[in-house]
Amino acid sequence: MAKNLVIVESPSKAKTIGKFLGKNYKVKASVGHLRDLPKSKLGIDVEDNFNPNYITIRGKGDIIKELKKEAKKADHVYLATDPDREGEAISWHLAEILKLDPSDNIRIVFNEITKNAITNAKKNPRSINQDLVDAQQARRILDRLVGYKISPLLWRKIEKGLSAGRVQSVAVKLIYDREKEIENFVPEEYWTIDGEFGEKKTLEAKFAGELNDSRVKKISISSREEADKLLEVLRGKDYGVIEKITNKKTKKSPPPPFTTSSLQQDANRQLNFSTKKTMMIAQQLYEGVELEDQGTTGLITYIRTDSYRISDEAKKEAAEYLEESYGKDYVNISRVFKTKKKTDIQDAHEAIRPSTVYNHPDRIKESLTNDQYKLYRLIWKRFLASCMESAEFENLTILINVEGYAFRYSGKRTLFDGYMKVLPSKDKIDEFPELEQGKDIKIKKILEKQNFTNPPARYNEASLVKTMEELGIGRPSTYAPTVSTILNRGYVVKNEGVFNITEIGEIVTELLIEHFSSIINDKFTADLENKLDEVESGSFRWQEVIEGFYKEFEKALALADKNIEKIEIEEEITDIECEKCGSKMVVKKGRFGKFLACPNYPECKNTKPYDAETGEAKVSDVDCDKCGARMVIKKGRYGEFLACPNYPECKNTKQIEKTIDVKCPKCGGDILEKRTKKGRKFYGCSNYPECDFTAWNEPVNEKCPVCGGLQVKKKTRDGEVIVCTNENCEK
Repeated sequence: MAKNLVIVESPSKAKTIGKFLGKNYKVKASVGHLRDLPKSKLGIDVEDNFNPNYITIRGKGDIIKELKKEAKKADHVYLATDPDREGEAISWHLAEILKLDPSDNIRIVFNEITKNAITNAKKNPRSINQDLVDAQQARRILDRLVGYKISPLLWRKIEKGLSAGRVQSVAVKLIYDREKEIENFVPEEYWTIDGEFGEKKTLEAKFAGELNDSRVKKISISSREEADKLLEVLRGKDYGVIEKITNKKTKKSPPPPFTTSSLQQDANRQLNFSTKKTMMIAQQLYEGVELEDQGTTGLITYIRTDSYRISDEAKKEAAEYLEESYGKDYVNISRVFKTKKKTDIQDAHEAIRPSTVYNHPDRIKESLTNDQYKLYRLIWKRFLASCMESAEFENLTILINVEGYAFRYSGKRTLFDGYMKVLPSKDKIDEFPELEQGKDIKIKKILEKQNFTNPPARYNEASLVKTMEELGIGRPSTYAPTVSTILNRGYVVKNEGVFNITEIGEIVTELLIEHFSSIINDKFTADLENKLDEVESGSFRWQEVIEGFYKEFEKALALADKNIEKIEIEEEITDIECEKCGSKMVVKKGRFGKFLACPNYPECKNTKPYDAETGEAKVSDVDCDKCGARMVIKKGRYGEFLACPNYPECKNTKQIEKTIDVKCPKCGGDILEKRTKKGRKFYGCSNYPECDFTAWNEPVNEKCPVCGGLQVKKKTRDGEVIVCTNENCEK
């Protein structure tokens, strides 16, 4: 019989840990929280020091019964939930349920699920950290007060089903504010002039301004007239003079290892992962994956962290691996990455790194799903690069004098690749031209271009998380759920990867700005986060934080209830008749946009898709291959799709496949625009499965001028370019 019981949150984590603990330990899972505030009421006594009323979460009764039974049989019970506020709170609730003394050494923590980490953790149990628990309680109570006090107000004044949140409403406000910036943006005209210089080997230089003793005075060109005036002078010469050549050596340090925020941002940018997907896959890698030669193994350290800190053991192992693989010159484990945090509260955990660098991504690839491999590879490379020497470059700047005006060429070449051996740079690396100061240089072309300033870009998931982190809105554990919440509530939608505010999102945000501006703003939210950190450090009582917030909040709430008039959102009545009851259908808003609904709901529950441009139901020319009905076009999470109108009797659906007017390079069939099950766009042959041609980037109808191969559109930092798909092509 096992003498020790260890309780963790998840079954997969229990499986991984059980492998390291031996026969004297039994590992069970609580499957997340067991107690929480009730859903049906506020659950907080605002008159009695904000005491929370915790109840057992519905459906958790059998788990609690099983844990009590196992705890009764065990000599010692250890609580091994996650090493953060949330995990500490789960352990505290477990101690209450199992009648354990929280001051006893019942808590064990570890940053990674490896044999050494688990062995060391079980040797060093501690008591439950009440400050951590209180910080989590304060956050939970704050969020409950905002959500359960403002949401009913929104129901009364606007419509049912709306909600507000301390963090989510500020995130929506960021998107709302950006939309207003874009609406109010007035583009400004400006012109750029580029020159192409040289004979056989040419270099491209940009117009920089007026020369004065080898110094450049910048000139802004804001109209066609100004551009033409300069071009009249510049185009009158066949040669310019090389005014000045400057060589300078520079170093570029590697990026720091990943924090929660930077991992979410890079996974979104490089892998097109949502924040929710990133955290789900990272959790799998942390809790353990079945490897062929090692069994269930935790591959990365804990995934919710603000810290760049790396343990000495991990640095030493990285140094050994790098020296074996690349040589001593590439190793630098003495570098300290500085964070912008004001406190060290979130420095309790290491940065996100591999549990061991010897689990090379390609070595364990067969044991991972494709998404697990991609994310693990991203983490592995970033960590290893952070332990490497800086890359060294030679920067070359050439000033070319054309009739007293300067053109500037800037080039860069690598002297030592350093960390780029593992994490290649996207910077353009040039071959330097051999030129001599004071010599003439041939002017081949002078090209002008009209430009207009662009409005600020809309937020995507990466930039929204980055802004939230910079402003101090939320913490590592809150970024992904916040993004999911604002999408699920219908306050924002994602189009082409960026967030757009919806009509209802605008209405709610404007109401909150007008009546709760002192609370629903980034500074107030960030200040509250800092106070929660102070609760965690033991320098603030959690009740003081709630009390300071609630006094102002209660006044704002009362005034808003008194001053806000009922906002009527009129239903748009169409000429389309409901085929079930004959009523004129109305336009409703749903999670994925507008749809048609019968006004006699709930007696008649008929709905139809709706085309906002034509004001009619969208009907395709495709027949359902199951019942023969003409399929309709619906809008879902990943865009439009075909669905049978006889749902729920017939549940047939199909992808909408668009032809892009490019022939398949393998068989000559049509190339179609398709989507994967996860919604990612790709291009495939219409003759599939006979022809297996696919491409992630959109093919174009022009063959490569060098090799005759297929070309595709590819997005870069400088815009869209056409590239050849033939890896051996020299284009």
